[in-house]
Amino acid sequence: MLLSRKTLTLLFSIIALSLVTACKPSPHPRHPHYEITKPKVKYPAQKKSLEKMVKKLKGSPYVWAEEGPNKFDCSGYTYYMYGSMGIDIPRTAREQAKVGKYIKPSNLKYGDLIFFDTTRRRNGKITHVGMYLGDGWFTHASTTKNEVVYSNLRTSPYYKKRLRICRRYLPEEKQARLAHTSPQSTLWKTKAFKALKQKTDAKIAQKVPARPLINNSKEGSFFVQVGSFSGKPKPALLHKIHKLGYTYKLIQFPRKGRQISKLLIGPYQRKAKALAILPRVKKEIEPAAFIAEIL
Repeated sequence: MLLSRKTLTLLFSIIALSLVTACKPSPHPRHPHYEITKPKVKYPAQKKSLEKMVKKLKGSPYVWAEEGPNKFDCSGYTYYMYGSMGIDIPRTAREQAKVGKYIKPSNLKYGDLIFFDTTRRRNGKITHVGMYLGDGWFTHASTTKNEVVYSNLRTSPYYKKRLRICRRYLPEEKQARLAHTSPQSTLWKTKAFKALKQKTDAKIAQKVPARPLINNSKEGSFFVQVGSFSGKPKPALLHKIHKLGYTYKLIQFPRKGRQISKLLIGPYQRKAKALAILPRVKKEIEPAAFIAEIL
């Protein structure tokens, strides 16, 4: 029996749709695979191993709750790469952000993990993670593109505003040895990446030089108090204070079973000096800052 042209068109459309669906799995399956599959150790713990995996896994599909070897969510992607080198890190982005060595954004190196708050109100929660590549570039399993992609911190206001913390997991001594033998290694820079980089390099803003540190070599008893905190102040705040050229001091003490921290800028020998600094601190850091004398 011959089929009509309309029926054939519909049939081919269904086949084509099924092929596309089969090639790219749903990013949010109805029944996610929550059982964690630990990756096999295949590489030594060094930058060169990460470069191989980044090049190989580019374009892999994003699938919620997956950690490889062929599909990933954001933290599953970083969990897989580090696990493949025998470095155990937690499975979720929030827990990954709690371990490893804290790194300032200005000191990022290839392989460091960078963590973001992608919630609508930016409430401080860690909800996304990527791996830094250099020159502002990082690789991550994107929920927007639904695959592993490259993005740039310097040209993306979305990610730049949402960066919360950076961590390092590679052994420093191995990283240093690799840098000595192959400092210009660029295996992760494929032709497609180079083309993308050329289009965006012109948009990258120049780095603002840090303000020289204010000289507080002579100890004093006057401070500008930024505030009191339960636990410790956020690393981002401390980094901002340092970047603006101030020295700071933390005074910690228990109160009702909780650790309280006072964040102070200084010290200054004379109250007049602290008062001169106060307006700038209020403008740049904390409007409610005030003068404190600590004897």
